[in-house]
Amino acid sequence: MDISQDFQAPFFAMSRLLSFPWTFVEKDLESNKSSELISDILKQTCLHSLCRKFPPSAKYRKLFLSQLIKRQEAAGCDPLDELYDALAEVVGAEDTSECYKSYLLPGGDSVSLRESVALISDGTTGLVTWEAALFLTEWALEHRQAFSGRTVLELGSGVGLTGITICRSCSPKRFVFSDCHPRVLQTLENNVRLNAVTQREPPPVTVQELDWSTATEEQVALIEADTVIAADVVYDPEVAESLVKLLNTILSCSNPDIYICSTVRNPETYGGFKMQLEKAGISHRVMTGAVSHVFPYSRGSAIEMIQLYR
Repeated sequence: MDISQDFQAPFFAMSRLLSFPWTFVEKDLESNKSSELISDILKQTCLHSLCRKFPPSAKYRKLFLSQLIKRQEAAGCDPLDELYDALAEVVGAEDTSECYKSYLLPGGDSVSLRESVALISDGTTGLVTWEAALFLTEWALEHRQAFSGRTVLELGSGVGLTGITICRSCSPKRFVFSDCHPRVLQTLENNVRLNAVTQREPPPVTVQELDWSTATEEQVALIEADTVIAADVVYDPEVAESLVKLLNTILSCSNPDIYICSTVRNPETYGGFKMQLEKAGISHRVMTGAVSHVFPYSRGSAIEMIQLYR
């Protein structure tokens, strides 16, 4: 049984703990009375080389290992020293405001990011990876031709998952990450270096500060973007207004392909964004069709991806 995707949980996010295949684990332990499965789980998660190099939060690892021990003891299996050793290693670890999250890509590659453990920190939501960014990344992996040989500008890059994945997997000619929050920009630059994107040729990669409300046509024109992308950037009416202003500036300079992916948390805010697009003379079409599930995340929220044009 291929359990690698199920065991991506400790690398990925706290929310995955509840969706881990505990029932399968319990049934295997009950029927075999062996700790072999627990050992396999450990090797694919907490003892995996990726997890050792880029450790998830100590809190998550404690909870995960505690759940494994609980299931093992309930089944009456012999104690597994490496399981208790792994727990002992993290019991004394301090909780920090940041941790690593690693995202497994098709073909065995991975992207490891330094992210905040809090959804909002330093007055921004840009220090964590949100669902729309995961969806856009999955879409990019299935539509590599939208980026291959092209200069790509990403607006609101955040911690960098989508852009780093595109640089790794989609062969762009050049990639420009952008954001405006100082802490986000520093984290983004660190993550780009962490994943050695700047050392890979091609593409040339830059990280730029780009303030949507003050960006000039000259600044935008210098980028010469063929494709523009953004994810989870429509969450506040004022931010949406600045975004439309920037998009209008971009379309005044050239005619790139523009893709915006949004989690529709507030229909009124999202509808207002579309109305502002219309007032600015920017048309859109909704991108339909499912994408392959690469990452384990909740898909209960409404996610919409649109292409803009004039």
